[in-house]
Amino acid sequence: MSTTTVTQVATRGSHDAPTAARQPVWRHGVAAAVLASIATTALAAAASAAGVSFSDGSGASIPIAGFAQLTLVFALVGVGIAAVMARKARRPRSTFVRTTVALTVLSFVPDLTVGFDAGSAATLITLHTAAALIVVPTLARRLARTR
Repeated sequence: MSTTTVTQVATRGSHDAPTAARQPVWRHGVAAAVLASIATTALAAAASAAGVSFSDGSGASIPIAGFAQLTLVFALVGVGIAAVMARKARRPRSTFVRTTVALTVLSFVPDLTVGFDAGSAATLITLHTAAALIVVPTLARRLARTR
């Protein structure tokens, strides 16, 4: 008598790996947040040195250190959003990307309405975009396409 055993092996591409097999979102998110903070601060300092004023209509100015602080805080909010999406969303990656693109666009509203001159507003929008281009793809790559 002979016995035959059939073993089925399913393979997945790395882009479809289950959430449990992925690196923790927060580790990469914190690293991206720090990198984005450094990048926006350096770009803001360069823009300031080139003559861009970060003063609003009332004369209040954004300090250079404020760029690092706010970028770090809001990038960490993004990490939190990614962590929630990883657990709750049916399509974590696409839901996260759509949400963060919308939030990035909404972040332009104060730049356009607070009373910054055109050069300052354009620079601030560029800085928001630069931070998002660092943080969002880093986090999105850590999220599964579907749960």
